[in-house]
Amino acid sequence: MAYEEMQATPLSAIAEAFEYLADIVENGKDELHLIAFCDACALVSVLFNSLGLAFKFAELEYCAKVRGLAEASKIYPTLHNVLDVDVQNGSVKCPGSLSRNLRRVRQGLDLIRALFEQFLTTYDCSLREAASSAYTQTCAPYHSWAVRAAAAAGMYALPSRDQLLTSLKETDESAEFRMKRYIKAVVPVIQYIDKLYLSRNIKLDW
Repeated sequence: MAYEEMQATPLSAIAEAFEYLADIVENGKDELHLIAFCDACALVSVLFNSLGLAFKFAELEYCAKVRGLAEASKIYPTLHNVLDVDVQNGSVKCPGSLSRNLRRVRQGLDLIRALFEQFLTTYDCSLREAASSAYTQTCAPYHSWAVRAAAAAGMYALPSRDQLLTSLKETDESAEFRMKRYIKAVVPVIQYIDKLYLSRNIKLDW
């Protein structure tokens, strides 16, 4: 059966949503609208939930910041607007600012990308190994010692590879296909966000 004919799953919805965003940013069709970005990001929360206690801290932070940005979309239509207002107010890196929230959501998307890449590296790679490597690459540099310690301890409570696939209603074959779709689509979206900061002389090491 062709992949397109398979029943929709959380992974397929996520891949499709980010392919839509990637098409916008890669082809320069329009500025990326905040509500469309938030709608896609909200779908990713199911992945954090599926990873259990190890990523509970990430899920809570990620979901709260997506909700904050979604609420802000009623006032600020695009991602450009979010950064411009904080630059004007000198509040880009202030706790609770929309620009800081956007930065943290971007890190969450990159964490899932790195997790998928590690997951697909080899069939023998355990989910704990994949998650630990992905977290170290993307989020650990920005977290306090206490958060890093909690994340490390929680890694032992991760579901097995098979349990994760079952919860996501995927097989190894379908998961590989959809994870690759997400990876390919989310990279230009992440690059687009990074360029917004850099174009305003905002460093990315925070």
